Amino acid sequence: MNDAGDPESVVKRGDAVASEPVDAAEGLSKAVLLDESDGAPNFAMRRFELAPGAEVPRHTNAVEHEQYVLAGEYVVGIGDEEHAVAPGDALLIPAGVEHWYRNEGDEPGAFICAVPNGDDAIELVE
Repeated sequence: MNDAGDPESVVKRGDAVASEPVDAAEGLSKAVLLDESDGAPNFAMRRFELAPGAEVPRHTNAVEHEQYVLAGEYVVGIGDEEHAVAPGDALLIPAGVEHWYRNEGDEPGAFICAVPNGDDAIELVE
């Protein structure tokens, strides 16, 4: 923040941000591109990668998710429906709605996910 209390701009190179495995699902990794630690006042932006054959179990989150598919083709379950997604697709997963991921392809899937800053309670359904 500057002296006026306004956030300052930040530019980060994606390849300079480390990706870490996500405990809830084997084959899922996450890189936090921007969040509160960068001075972002409202949202966190993360990049996820879903390895070929990987699955993320059915779960809910306390906060909404906005996602943009960068690479690969994979399945996203939202509520009672499954959606085949590909690069260029955008998704809204409302807070509290069950969702899951499955990559049946031979290529990694990758997506940007933006969420509100703050606490997010994740609950596994299965």
